[in-house]
Amino acid sequence: MVGTVVGLTQSRIKRLFAFSTISHVGFILLGLSIHTVESTQAFIFYLIQYSISNLNAFILIITIGYSLYCYVYNTKSTTNAEEKLNKEDSENNDNLHDINNSPIQLIDQLKGYFYINPVLSLSLAITLFSFAGIPPLIGFFAKQMILSAAIDNGYIFMSLVAILTSVISAVYYLAIIKQIFFDKPDYTFNNELTTFNAEGLISEKDTVIKKVNIKIQNIVISSSLSLSISVITLVIALFIFIPAELISLANILALILFNI
Repeated sequence: MVGTVVGLTQSRIKRLFAFSTISHVGFILLGLSIHTVESTQAFIFYLIQYSISNLNAFILIITIGYSLYCYVYNTKSTTNAEEKLNKEDSENNDNLHDINNSPIQLIDQLKGYFYINPVLSLSLAITLFSFAGIPPLIGFFAKQMILSAAIDNGYIFMSLVAILTSVISAVYYLAIIKQIFFDKPDYTFNNELTTFNAEGLISEKDTVIKKVNIKIQNIVISSSLSLSISVITLVIALFIFIPAELISLANILALILFNI
């Protein structure tokens, strides 16, 4: 309940994820406290899926932040994100980054990002919906398993509290999605980079093979980040079609832990 209520007041994305984690730990401890084979299986499965989803969320936030280095805030109007950064950090910085921390600091910095990179925006939305427990994503099945084990063992009141906090926590997830997809962006492409053109070398064993021109259009997300985000997002979204592996893993680990 603390993680859910305090999370509603957060404007910084990492703090929001921190209080969201507190809320999810409540679900994890609910499954752990029942101490049956079914609840232990639900506990392990919830732990696995939340670790996967949380990893994807932070990779996405980092990737989105670095993809905005080519953008600056509109000079015609000062955005809420800029005002909050100036107020909280006492810095006057027009670029979308904090030199001492990760590029994305505030939720407002995600405003209108769908118009810049729709694919990353959809990946983040799928991850946030999984956090909220929206079917048919993997987060829904994890919460269903925890609540089913709790109700079967007579934890009716705790199940009602868990459902209530889950519904409330969906509010700040939906607030992020609303800013990404339905608000207009407060930043524009940096005009100084429109004429960006540099020369690069393709080399192998200290031998220059080819000279190439590097333009701003050629600066893209690295293949390792793209592959990681793609794989994890597909696991989150398509779990309903491939449930056997993760559930079997959780079942085996539950039996081992329960016998111990």
